[in-house]
Amino acid sequence: MSEFDTGLPSIRLVQGFIKDKQEVELKSIAGDIFIGKIQWQDANCICLVDLDERSILVWRQSLVYIKPKG
Repeated sequence: MSEFDTGLPSIRLVQGFIKDKQEVELKSIAGDIFIGKIQWQDANCICLVDLDERSILVWRQSLVYIKPKG
């Protein structure tokens, strides 16, 4: 299991999205695009709650990008 380093800028940026309840767009390496709010993150995954209030668990290694909507 990888270490969760809260000092990394990428981790802090995602924490900011969580704190601000910012809507984001996630794209996976499979080409899937998800829109919603990040509920939590850990060293392996990010949990996104989509527009239909469904929780989606996304493995970090499958991400292409995360960007704020709007």
